[in-house]
Amino acid sequence: MALDNGSLRSEIQMRFDAALAASNETGVVAADDTRYVWANEAKAQCGIALGYLKSGTKDPVSVGKCARAYDLMQDTTRRSPITPWSAGKVVDVSCDDPKLIFFPWNKAAPEGEEQIKATNEVISYVAQKAGPCQWNSFEVIGHADLSGTPAYNVKLAKERADYVTGLLETAVPGKTATSLSRGESEPRIPTEDGVREPGNRRVEIRGTR
Repeated sequence: MALDNGSLRSEIQMRFDAALAASNETGVVAADDTRYVWANEAKAQCGIALGYLKSGTKDPVSVGKCARAYDLMQDTTRRSPITPWSAGKVVDVSCDDPKLIFFPWNKAAPEGEEQIKATNEVISYVAQKAGPCQWNSFEVIGHADLSGTPAYNVKLAKERADYVTGLLETAVPGKTATSLSRGESEPRIPTEDGVREPGNRRVEIRGTR
């Protein structure tokens, strides 16, 4: 905001052009991260700021939102806060901690060899721990990220929970599993509304005694 109008307009235009390019880039549009959301936000806010500047007015609100969205669009540390379905050994955790299975965007079941392998590893781990942890039953709680409507996300999260419940009932016969949905109401990773966040698309398995 300390810049003169010409210099500020140049900076805002640069951010607008970069956001416009990102919002049309195939890799960004298809990516399973937040770049597309923030690119569209930066495009909108920087466009508003440019509109004000054309009339010689500096609008601090749109300038601030333009700068913030542009920075978040470029912030690679926010794109993959966790690795949802990295294949490999399941980390041993306390009997009281939830066991997590992550899901692709807008899907009620894992897809691809790596995701399916990771899911099966978690189910096998839960089956192995059922005896030592003295679990008599399970709560299977589905979650969604904030990229859909609340009503849709409740439905999607329930479908995810139902999918995992079916796997559990096969892997741990004789134990009951209750399928529940929290929709988008309990994100692991706080985000803006509308953001596709892999860490929030999950099912939590909680063993009960």
